[in-house]
Amino acid sequence: MISLLEQELVRMHYKETTLKYYRVNWARLVRYFESRNEEFYSETVAMEYVDEKCDFFTKEKAGLLTQSNTYLFRIVRMIGDFQLYGTVSRRYMRRLSRVNKPEHKKFLDAFNTHCKSCDYSVSTVKSYCRTTENFLSFLEARGSCVLYISPTCLTDYVKTLMGYSYKMVEFTLCGVRSFLRFLYSEQIIEKDISVCLPCIKSRKQARIPSVWRHEDLQKRLNSIARGNPAGKRDYAIILLVTRLGLRSVDVKNLMLSDIKWGENNIEFIQSKTNELVSLPLLRDVGWAIIDYLKNGRPFSEHANVFLRNIAPILPFSDDDHLHQIIVKYMRLAKLSISGKKKVGMHSLRHTLATTLLEQHTPLQEIADILGHQDVDSTAVYLKSSLSLLRECTLNPQEF
Repeated sequence: MISLLEQELVRMHYKETTLKYYRVNWARLVRYFESRNEEFYSETVAMEYVDEKCDFFTKEKAGLLTQSNTYLFRIVRMIGDFQLYGTVSRRYMRRLSRVNKPEHKKFLDAFNTHCKSCDYSVSTVKSYCRTTENFLSFLEARGSCVLYISPTCLTDYVKTLMGYSYKMVEFTLCGVRSFLRFLYSEQIIEKDISVCLPCIKSRKQARIPSVWRHEDLQKRLNSIARGNPAGKRDYAIILLVTRLGLRSVDVKNLMLSDIKWGENNIEFIQSKTNELVSLPLLRDVGWAIIDYLKNGRPFSEHANVFLRNIAPILPFSDDDHLHQIIVKYMRLAKLSISGKKKVGMHSLRHTLATTLLEQHTPLQEIADILGHQDVDSTAVYLKSSLSLLRECTLNPQEF
């Protein structure tokens, strides 16, 4: 099985240095199975190996996992996914050349053009094409082609999504469904097999947003060393998201021309909605940006406000969600990192929305600040505040 897995990674153009690293760990894992007299692969036994090797699960609860610990875990999960589906789950895929067949590359390019012609937002076009690329790579791993795809193949692909969040599964199926409808409308395939995919309606009101305590927010901000360029940049980014609720993609795409210093405003086109958003340039946010621009930002021809500090000096990549910035300062502030609570940039938006609700700011105003097109998207934050929920309690003696 490992030999077949290696062939698949070669097909997906994994680097030789990466494959050498995998081979070393695979050999160690095989020896562990042999010491246990296990003839067949079992993920349960493999996880016991991971835990014995680095005390993985204890470190995970304490938020002390190192990069090497995480890589070892991924290697084992990769084998398990390959055992189940005969392909490598997309969470382990690399960005380069996931699609090899010329006809698949042609269909992917045509679908990209189609999405743009439908006036989808930039983020939606990228997400749909990335989802389609994952799907096509799955087909190629099975030796199949999109021209001969069957309902059974779609069912097998859906199985690979087990373990993902409800929202991620819904969005992935939405992207694949859009691609299959495109193929049918262009008469590339004879039947509209998109109807074979299950329909999943995203339950936005089912989730409880992750929010920060005020004292933890302050601890994290205080942990940022603002005497160096990276600290000045990270402080401005975190303050921008904390105080104004920008999405990470909009922080990355924020241009120097978007800051209207004369009017004390920030105006930009939201990547998700393609709508113009105008926000006040709050005093502390403005001074943090000025400090970075004057004393921390590297010289560059790029017009993005925030840039990488390490050469090559470029804007943040599309795949960078700035999560590493949050984690870095959580560790410096000695704040717990747990898988039970999301601590990415988006959690700062959740916290801002909850804080505004607790201050009895009208839902429509909060929706305008966050750039929500539907007030129902904002209403989900009502359940993240205990103080607001207490106002909804009923007195049973009145009934």
